Parts: sequence; C-alpha cells; structure tokens
Amino acid sequence: MKGILLPLLSMLTLSAGDVTTSEAPRDTERGPTVIVVVGATGTPEYATQFAKWTGLWEQACAKGNAKFTAIGLDENEGSSDRASLQEILAKQSEQTSAALWLVLIGHGTFDGRTAKFNLRGPDISAGDLAEWLKPVRSPVAVIDTASSSAPFLKELSSAGRIVITATKSGFEQNFTRFGQYFAEAIINSRADLDKDGQTSLLEAFLIASHAVSEFYSAAGRLATEHALLDDNGDGLGTPAEWFRGIRPVQKARDDASLDGYRAHQRHLLRSAGETAMPPDLRAKRDQLELQVMELRDAKASLSDEEYFARLQPLLREIARIYEQNDQRVPSEKSR
Repeated sequence: MKGILLPLLSMLTLSAGDVTTSEAPRDTERGPTVIVVVGATGTPEYATQFAKWTGLWEQACAKGNAKFTAIGLDENEGSSDRASLQEILAKQSEQTSAALWLVLIGHGTFDGRTAKFNLRGPDISAGDLAEWLKPVRSPVAVIDTASSSAPFLKELSSAGRIVITATKSGFEQNFTRFGQYFAEAIINSRADLDKDGQTSLLEAFLIASHAVSEFYSAAGRLATEHALLDDNGDGLGTPAEWFRGIRPVQKARDDASLDGYRAHQRHLLRSAGETAMPPDLRAKRDQLELQVMELRDAKASLSDEEYFARLQPLLREIARIYEQNDQRVPSEKSR
C-alpha cells in the first residue's frame, strides 16, 4: 500500500477546474452510453447540487466520446420521467456493443420491503429497474447515488454487471453526498490511483467513499452513508475499506469472492493507449487480466512451482497483446 490515504485525502475536494484537459477522441470507438437520471429534488438547494453533478457527468462524456442523456432536468412536459427512462432503456436493449452506464442522482426511500428512487411523478423501485434492464445485452453499470439505495444492489446484481450504491442499507435514509464526490472523481485525472492515465469505476468508487468518510469525520458527525460495490454478481457488495490500493484484501464470510477487478476495467475517459487498442484486443486482455487476479488470490493454496507455471503463460499472452497493439499503432516519432 503506497500511502493511499494521503493521495485520497488530498483529493477530497475536486472541482470542475480539475477536469482532465485532453480532447475527446476523434474517429474512434464510441465510449459508453451514459444516462443520468435526476430525481425529485425537494428543495432549490438540492436542485442546484444535482444539476451541478449532472454537469460534471456531461463534461466527462464530452471528453470521453460517450453519448450523454439526462432525464429530470427539463420542464417535465408530456411523459413522466419514469416513462421516459423506461422508453430509453427499451431502445438501449437494441444495442449490443457500447456499454450502458446508468447514474441515479437524487433521493430514495425504503419501507422495510421495497426500495424506490424518487422521481417527479411515479417513482421507480429496484424491481422495476431490474425488469427494465433484463433485455439489455450490452455491459451495464448502475451507479445509484441516492439514499436508501443498498437494496438496488441486491436486486440488480447480475453476472457481468457492475452496481454501485451510496448506502449499505435501505435504512440509511439521510441525504447522501456520495454522488457529488463520485461525479468529481470520474472526471478528475488525480483520481487515477494506479497512474495508468485513466480513472476506472473502481477508482472513482474508492475516491468518493473516502471523501464521504472524511466529510463526516471533519464535521464530527456519525457517518450515515456507506457505499458498496458489486461486480461479481453475488449481490453482496464490498465496501471501500476492504481495499488496499485498488486490490480487495479483506476476506468476506464464507470465503465469498470480493469485488473490484471488473470495475477497474471500466473507464469513461480512456488513456491514449487504451483508446488506440481495438475492442477485440481489449476484451481479450481484460479476460486474461481477470485470470491473473484470480490466480493471485489463490496463490496461498498453490505451490510456488504451480503458481508460476500457471502465471507465466497468462503474462506472456498479455505481453503479446500489447506488442500487437504497438505494431498496429504508429509511434509518435514516425508521424
């Protein structure tokens, strides 16, 4: 652990002035489709905050060559926000390649049985959203930054899907600040913890979680929100304090697998090298990297001979992918 708390705490207040300055890639693979849903605000103060956070997502999408759609900021004429979201997700089910990122910004409720995200007009429950996402075949990430959002994690958890919630329980019902810190981190190059030139969903989750913790500590208040990340489909979720750097290190009960590896492979603003890599090579590289991470987790149960015998072929194949990509892309000196 390379003193992770110091860089984390130095990034707790991230402003729009800290955004990355690289231009959006031209004539390249399009980034994710990002749908930001702004719920019922309740007060003018919340309306201002939610609009600001949405603006950061829009900036990130512009820089990342991603399609951006916002629901809940217009005059709400015609169909309800619930109907608009359902219609957009139905159209998204026709897509098979570009990943879908669904971001919920606002307030939530939980009555002990059903969790809902509050919209202008009819709300949506975790079950509603689960049904609407079933036909979507592209990779999905759901970032629910609302209060009482934890039940959405269990309901939406699925193989190949990433779910992030601002709370660890439906009974954490106070206003959550996680959405602010997450939106600031996703567009800030200083949130790149492993210094690979891009900020992953995992890194944004870790930065935002530590920022929330620091906020309550500095205010001398008991924290009323504890974010969770699920990316292995088991519906349990992992908190930020279970990570050392970007690796999960604390073991769950019953030896349940931890989360984070897949979330670290999802980026809105890719580095130049990542942008240049064709999707098929990137997908192959990602799969090999997951195998490496899983092997490292199992190292204690293997002999050194068996561990390295299984590790070396994976690393050689990853190296070949990078060599293949380097040969495909002209160097800066040759241009």
